[in-house]
Amino acid sequence: MGSHATLFWGILFSSIGTGYFIYGKKNQRALAMISGLILCVEPYFITGSLLIVIVGVALMALPYFVRY
Repeated sequence: MGSHATLFWGILFSSIGTGYFIYGKKNQRALAMISGLILCVEPYFITGSLLIVIVGVALMALPYFVRY
């Protein structure tokens, strides 16, 4: 069973991922949409709070730094 911090970070990054997915779909940005999907399911596969934060921040920054 996870801690309260893990639950909090999971909900936060899943919510941000939903926003990224909607943005990517609306503006036809595949990378933002894929990042959003991964952010939504990331907490199911990663159990540590610190690792959730590191992966979540990296996925949030990816569409900003990778432009095509």
